[in-house]
Amino acid sequence: MELGIRGKVAMVAAGSKGLGRATALALAAEGCAVSICARGLGALASTKAELEALGVRVLAESVDVSSAEDLARWQRDTEATLGPVDILVTNTGGPKAAEFANLSDADWAAGVESTLMNVVRMSRLVLPGMRARQWGRIVHITSLVAKQPYPLLTISSTLRAGLSALTRTLALETARAGITVNALLPGHVMTDRQLHLAEVKAAAAGITTEEHFTRQAAAIPAGRIGQPEEVGAVIAFLCSQPASYLTGQSLLVDGGLVQGTF
Repeated sequence: MELGIRGKVAMVAAGSKGLGRATALALAAEGCAVSICARGLGALASTKAELEALGVRVLAESVDVSSAEDLARWQRDTEATLGPVDILVTNTGGPKAAEFANLSDADWAAGVESTLMNVVRMSRLVLPGMRARQWGRIVHITSLVAKQPYPLLTISSTLRAGLSALTRTLALETARAGITVNALLPGHVMTDRQLHLAEVKAAAAGITTEEHFTRQAAAIPAGRIGQPEEVGAVIAFLCSQPASYLTGQSLLVDGGLVQGTF
């Protein structure tokens, strides 16, 4: 399928590893110019080289997504280097994993900054230009815990649900301007975050990480852990021209794990 986004400019946050990297590569494969940010310089340089090998224009910057100043600089540099931003994919690391009783005010405040406010700030930076051009795509990478909360992920479950509400609100505000806003809710996908959570859960259960993954895969109807590329492909479609009538959705990509009707 021709996605109709060749030549569009995409910003992908936390784009050097995991879901961000897979998304950046999927968009580059469709001919998008891609701007990625991350904190780790080694992975950032490596992914930049992968993207450039696909023959597209690339910007890669060191950015702390919890810093409003860093985000504003990244957006300015992207537009100066690649042109006006057509596509924004927000993506962040998860907040502290702990049950409610073990979370402090500082933990909650850090989670709000790293998981919610950066999404608000990134969206606010790109929306005026998208409105002016009457075209845009915003995709928030969140988590299945937005629909199926998990006790160990108390902060994440709370804030991801809020991001689904933000997604719907922004979609209602921007649909007539030719902008779509959707959230992508990954299930168990093999990333650094997934490995970290597996180690925490395995230690709590007194089992090995390998045994945890075996049990986890068995509980998924698809029978396996997902791969980042599978998520990246769905995000590329959400950013496409054929997906122009799809907005305000919180879309699970979880191998069938969450079994609720809504």
